[in-house]
Amino acid sequence: MPLDWRGISHVTKVDPAEQLPRDLDILGGTDLVIVGGSDGVTRENSLEAIERIKSRFPDLPVFQEPYSSNHVSTETVDSADYLSVPAVYNGDRESFVTKHVDFFTEIGTRPAEVVGTGLPVVGEFIAARGREAITEISERIVGEGYVIQNLDSKAASVSGVETTYSPDEVAGAALATESFYGFPIFYIEYSGTYGGTEDVAAAAKYLDETVLLYGGGITSQRQTREVLDAGADAVVVGDCFHDDPERYLDTLP
Repeated sequence: MPLDWRGISHVTKVDPAEQLPRDLDILGGTDLVIVGGSDGVTRENSLEAIERIKSRFPDLPVFQEPYSSNHVSTETVDSADYLSVPAVYNGDRESFVTKHVDFFTEIGTRPAEVVGTGLPVVGEFIAARGREAITEISERIVGEGYVIQNLDSKAASVSGVETTYSPDEVAGAALATESFYGFPIFYIEYSGTYGGTEDVAAAAKYLDETVLLYGGGITSQRQTREVLDAGADAVVVGDCFHDDPERYLDTLP
């Protein structure tokens, strides 16, 4: 589905390895859902989460954010609207280059598992008609420029992040995202800790076409408004969706 970011200010991050709330109706006020996590994620629980959300809210955009090609299958590709793939600027090579090469290598060498059966194969790689299917899938893959700002988080550990960025470096990463890499999303991730608005304001100065997302420690409407007023296009709320549905509802703008 075509996505109009102008109508999106609240994003819910759903960890498929965590228990979903009993009442999924609380998602009625969010604008987009990202399904993904860094620990305990599988194709099976990713698919289950995507299908449950889509079953309840068929028109709600759902991204799958795979941290590994092992999280993606024919079924997850068919069920989600987009695949969003992070490129962690302050992480290790594995999290910026290797993971992406591995991801597309997996698609190329086992297309039947990723995009369906019956694709022609030459050697170990897909033949011309198979490449058409891969091209179609690639149009639904969204790159995310990513900065992780909480060294104590699981995301930092998994991504090899050892140093946070200064606001000037965040601004530089934002500029690189739009002007050099051309990723449609720039994501500032504080992962469970509220990082305030300084990084958001620094990044927003350099983004015209790229969507600016902030995630981390949002537990109230006041914080949501602070971040949006500082220049973010949307806040990403995750932990309290799983842990405290009432507080989650209070994050809606």
